[in-house]
Amino acid sequence: MRVRNMGYGQKVWVFPDAELPPVGVNSIPGHESIIITNTGNEDAHINITLLYTDREPVRNIPVTVEAERVRCLRTNEEKDFGAHTAAFGEQYAILLESDVPVVAQYGRAEPRTVAFYTTPGYSCD
Repeated sequence: MRVRNMGYGQKVWVFPDAELPPVGVNSIPGHESIIITNTGNEDAHINITLLYTDREPVRNIPVTVEAERVRCLRTNEEKDFGAHTAAFGEQYAILLESDVPVVAQYGRAEPRTVAFYTTPGYSCD
């Protein structure tokens, strides 16, 4: 008999420092991504909101992360963000709201300084 696993994490995550970096030294392309881990045994249905400095938010970008899976969302790929892909150099924030607990982090390959880093978001429920 399988025990019901409610999963680790939180239902709300905020990443306040998002920016798709442009091409850097030696023509290395930059990228950024949101990585979401669902350790529970129910699919996570997530709504993403993008918050900008100079325009209205983009709301209700739907994402599903299957039970006991991880999903990497590249912010500049239409298969992940639809028509709301990130523009190079644009400052914005990312809000994730899930119906079940998940763990999320943000990663950026920063070619201007040839660095890669990840950071957990701020989570609150």
